Amino acid sequence: MKNTGMNFRHLYYFWVVAKEGGITRASERLGLAVQTISAQLALLEQSIGKSLFSQQGRRLVLNESGELALAYADQIFMLGEQMQEALGDADSDKTRLTVGISDSLPKLTAFRLLEATTTLARPVRLVCFENKFEQLLGDLALHKLDLVLTDRPVRSGTTLRVFSHQLLESGTMVVGSPALAARYKAHFPANLNGAPFLLPTRNNDLRGKIDEWFEQQGLRPDVVGEFEDNALLNTFGRRGLGLFFATAALASEVKAQFGAVLIGHVPQVREQVYAISNERKIKHPGVEAILASGQQDGSNPA
Repeated sequence: MKNTGMNFRHLYYFWVVAKEGGITRASERLGLAVQTISAQLALLEQSIGKSLFSQQGRRLVLNESGELALAYADQIFMLGEQMQEALGDADSDKTRLTVGISDSLPKLTAFRLLEATTTLARPVRLVCFENKFEQLLGDLALHKLDLVLTDRPVRSGTTLRVFSHQLLESGTMVVGSPALAARYKAHFPANLNGAPFLLPTRNNDLRGKIDEWFEQQGLRPDVVGEFEDNALLNTFGRRGLGLFFATAALASEVKAQFGAVLIGHVPQVREQVYAISNERKIKHPGVEAILASGQQDGSNPA
């Protein structure tokens, strides 16, 4: 069948039906009769020459073509929402920047990079979301996010059209409350054998490097806690419940915010920070500022 062109109103009805899980719920959301939406879906399927749903009992479920169409519709209507937000920001003299922050990334590091957006000539309205790395990449690919800040690059071979930019690299340091520092600072690192430690979980890239360093030093720490959320780990560290690793480049900030005292530097355990961006024809000034900030800081060998 010859393609007669797509009506985007029909596509929008399809998108709402798919998101709501049925025509009845979609009709309630849209304020339209069930028969009207059914007719619009039929016209859409006729225009593209493919059926998008299969009947399972009384339910409509997306078939393979419907799943593919939904993926594209997600991008189309998410971009439409972003356009409306951008036009609204134009009236408010602010630029909206939506950033995803990996839950494993130290929040002090994220703040240092995002701080670059506060000096732009046009004010930036930051909208920040925290989630797991994989979920953030999916949202970036769908243009729900302008940028992702994380501790790892996108692995080669991915089908996603996203790009990794290394912003920072730094050694780490072992820190702890004053009481723990007084006990374990002498004879670093040999004195760490059996010391209480708060560590990232094993799905964090930094954890593998930490475990390797412990093994090289012949150390067997007492792991009293493992955390996916870096902020929660630091909170436990601030209460003196264990030693923990921190970014050496942020030594002064770590001491000021968490009251953590330096016990020893670990240059072998290096921490990287990446910005993941998607391919855009229009450059976002906030994204450009963050990328430039990382390039200016360069790497810290400490």
